[in-house]
Amino acid sequence: MIVRVFVLLLLSFVLVVWSHGGLVPLVQSLDGEWNLWNSNKSFSLPARVPGCVHTALQQRGIIQDPYFRFNDLLYQWISLDNWTYATTFAVSEELRSKREVLLVLDGVDTVASVWLNGALLGRTDNMFRQYVFPVRELLKVEVNALMIRFLSPVAFAAARRNAHTAYAVPPECPPDVQKGQCHVNFIRKAQSSFSWDWGPSFPSAGLWKSVRLEAFDLLRLVRLAALPLYDADRSSWSLQVDVLLDALQPTCAQITLDVPDLLSGVTFPANIRQGTAKYTFALSFNNSNNVKLWWPNGLGGQTSYRLLLVAHSQDGKALLNAHSKVYFRRVDLIQEPVACSAGLSFYFRINGKPVFLKGSNWIPAHSFQDQVTPHVLRDLLQSAVDANMNVLRVWGGGVYEQDAFYDMCDEMGLMVWQDFMFACAMYPTEDDFIRTVREEVYQQVWRLKSHPSVIIWSANNENEAALATDWFHIPDWQRAVYLKDYVALYVDNIMAIVKQEDPSRPFLVSSPTNGAESEQEGYVARDPYDPRYGDTHFYSYLADCWDWRAFPRTRFASEYGFQSWPSLSTLRPVSVAEDWSLGGRFAQHRQHHQDGNEQMLKQASVHFRLPNSSRSLTRFTHTLYLTQVMQAQCVKTQTEFYRRSRSELIGGLGHTMGALYWQLNDIWQAPSWSSIEFGGKWKMLHYLAVDFFADVLPVAFEDDDHTLLIYAVSDLSQDLKLRAVVSVYAWSDPEPVCMLKSDLVAVPGGSAVPVFKRPIAPLLAGCGHCSRLTCLLSFHLEESGGGRRGPANHHFLCSPKDALGLQPPNITAKVRKDETRLLVDLRSSAVAPFVWLDAGDVPGRFSANGFLMLSRNRTVAFRAGRDTSVAELSRALLVTSLSDLYSP
Repeated sequence: MIVRVFVLLLLSFVLVVWSHGGLVPLVQSLDGEWNLWNSNKSFSLPARVPGCVHTALQQRGIIQDPYFRFNDLLYQWISLDNWTYATTFAVSEELRSKREVLLVLDGVDTVASVWLNGALLGRTDNMFRQYVFPVRELLKVEVNALMIRFLSPVAFAAARRNAHTAYAVPPECPPDVQKGQCHVNFIRKAQSSFSWDWGPSFPSAGLWKSVRLEAFDLLRLVRLAALPLYDADRSSWSLQVDVLLDALQPTCAQITLDVPDLLSGVTFPANIRQGTAKYTFALSFNNSNNVKLWWPNGLGGQTSYRLLLVAHSQDGKALLNAHSKVYFRRVDLIQEPVACSAGLSFYFRINGKPVFLKGSNWIPAHSFQDQVTPHVLRDLLQSAVDANMNVLRVWGGGVYEQDAFYDMCDEMGLMVWQDFMFACAMYPTEDDFIRTVREEVYQQVWRLKSHPSVIIWSANNENEAALATDWFHIPDWQRAVYLKDYVALYVDNIMAIVKQEDPSRPFLVSSPTNGAESEQEGYVARDPYDPRYGDTHFYSYLADCWDWRAFPRTRFASEYGFQSWPSLSTLRPVSVAEDWSLGGRFAQHRQHHQDGNEQMLKQASVHFRLPNSSRSLTRFTHTLYLTQVMQAQCVKTQTEFYRRSRSELIGGLGHTMGALYWQLNDIWQAPSWSSIEFGGKWKMLHYLAVDFFADVLPVAFEDDDHTLLIYAVSDLSQDLKLRAVVSVYAWSDPEPVCMLKSDLVAVPGGSAVPVFKRPIAPLLAGCGHCSRLTCLLSFHLEESGGGRRGPANHHFLCSPKDALGLQPPNITAKVRKDETRLLVDLRSSAVAPFVWLDAGDVPGRFSANGFLMLSRNRTVAFRAGRDTSVAELSRALLVTSLSDLYSP
């Protein structure tokens, strides 16, 4: 079975509209400083819009940083109170004279009533919707009073739960360890805002997006979207342009569409109806061979074109003039029978090319969305690109990200797997809930469907699995009710809207899912984790994460991972010295995953000795470091297993074509599965991801017979001929004991091929006095001329805690500066595993980190995030390696 999708998307929705003869629309922003007060007016203060109550209180010094220590509990009162935002404004006679004036609220968080000059305009109940109210008849020229009264989201959710008496809609509350609020599934708000296993409970309230007036006499452009269609038989592109217009009266118009760089342009007659309606036009290209395509990161460029739209009335007056960027790309989700397997394939083709998806999962970057600036977004997204990722999954328990996020993904070639905002719960299906969800989905699809980066819609996160595997212990006699609600929400409503408004992309009802097989089973499969179909989520914290046999040989791994703690420099601003102990109250408070701290230490102890310093602060910082070592090595092992499984089918399992670890970023300073700490500092995992997501990569493992195999993995389009070069080192000496080379092997583009196979025992016997306990392996790939392809890699023959000869490396570091960069010269007296350079509070990134140092000298560059001197970096720099953990 093949789900084919042909898509071009529209980026950077930059719109210019003008006209003649008094028809020009006017826009007046109401953003800026408003007034804010609570229900009894014990707090009254200025507040910025866009913004929220918490940030307003913090900016005025009424509360501390909400992330400081235990403030998430101390400030629960904020979310339990009702709040009012108010402003006054004047309007010009010109604006008020327009035939229609609309109040546009781009983002209201969440439950509120909207009042203008004492009149109720309407109510809001959905964080993810834009609300528009006609206000012309209420406006005054001089002073207008706009007031938005917010109800407590916690109280509202509880009231809606209590009103739902027919049957329970689980879960009632989050686990106690999350310290959160209950009934979040009854409110259309970021589900993680009531707490999650990696985040705090901060049910915010406020105007989190812009507020404005829009005034016009005849016509308003609501949305413009472009979907390119590819005709495979003719090898030609056409462009479907969808225009959403709001008209005050029927109008006959001429619509001209043009992509000047492709020498195309055509004019259509259009009978524009009164009211808001969608109009669809098609633009064909005679020179399709000249179209340059949008490609994911690592596969090509992200060429854009300029689309022009002009509307004229019959008497020649300009009604609209808009322009935007356009990208050409097509996406296919391939689900078809697999030879020698009972299942179906599951992989993406972009512009006809099968692509292995490499990346991570994205969560909200802050509890308060007004704090997520373009700088924060660009830093995180660039970090993904710099780690050779080509995809991010926008997880369904957060928010549909702001426009800038998708614009940047378009520019950077980062594909987006887009969830709708439903996660880990059942949901009500009353008429009012369905109505607001339908409008939410409709608006979000229109907003995002013009982005080439968005390659798939998924209706929810883990809700199919929750039903199928009975997370909520639903009695058998009630199961049919929940299945009916599931289909009603995700299939009859969400899927129906998406397929009507955006037939250009694949759609999945859930993740994980068996995809087409789940559909055949009524959209809830018996086992949504079946590795023969669809995508899988897999977590196992107790099994040895270095043993690849513990991982599912899946078609597509969309979630997997391990926790770690952030660095002390990240924790320091939100803690005090007495908090710096893993057994202390703060560490237990920040850990929102049941037994998470214990699981990290247990997993680390499988292969490492735990820190034993008698100094408590040293023991704490070493423990933070070791959790990052553990996490990095675990995710590395699992990711490399998925990458080498792309070309193999063993027992009907394999042909893995995606690896998205959980998770990319953090929402606060706490232990989590992230590879980037809150604030943007890379964990060791992220540094290792640069290598394990490289386009060409050597991967080693041992089979059941203790035979060493090295695979060459290639995401390139061209074929290569590669050999493996294996160096054997003693733990006691940074000089190789011996070296082995394989023959050259053909490595087709987009494949994983074994290039080296040797039993461990004779390999070591041929290298002097090496044994599993005294030696380790390093290896890389070479072409016929000796040129290296891809990063070096390593294979431990024993757990580092059992290694014989591992010595303190006595690493020294000297910082210097060349013409453009800061450099750190390292010198080591011994093999040093997991060398970690920490710049403390100095922002920036190292060119390599967390590495195995197999030479006496190595130079690492530091790309500072601000002006930084040699002296400043020298003072801040701390170098740690594994041996340091065992010093007194």
